[in-house]
Amino acid sequence: MEFLQIVGLGLIATFISMVLRDQKPSFAFLIAMITGIIIFLFVIDHVIKVIYVLQKIVFQAEIDMLYLETVLKIIGISYITEFAAQISRDAGEGSIASRIELAGKVLIMIMAIPIIQAIVETVINLIPT
Repeated sequence: MEFLQIVGLGLIATFISMVLRDQKPSFAFLIAMITGIIIFLFVIDHVIKVIYVLQKIVFQAEIDMLYLETVLKIIGISYITEFAAQISRDAGEGSIASRIELAGKVLIMIMAIPIIQAIVETVINLIPT
């Protein structure tokens, strides 16, 4: 049922934003931004549950927690980057949105280096000498 609330909120905010965009563009932008924050607050509990399940799986599989932390950081960077880029686009700043996305991609690449290194080391150890 929560999904329908989120969709309803999004549609109502979209309609209000469309009506206000011609007369008060700053209010339309604020409505879009506030709606995004409210939707994020709706889903944060579910995200926490998913993280808990992933931690449990990693613990049971005896995988180094560093890898899960890194993957979760990468996912967080991608979500925050996308949210910020969309806000910039809503404000009419497409070039800034592109720079935000580029910065997010670079940060993700940097964060992925330990995982890539572990994969390469694993493959090298599998190759008979």
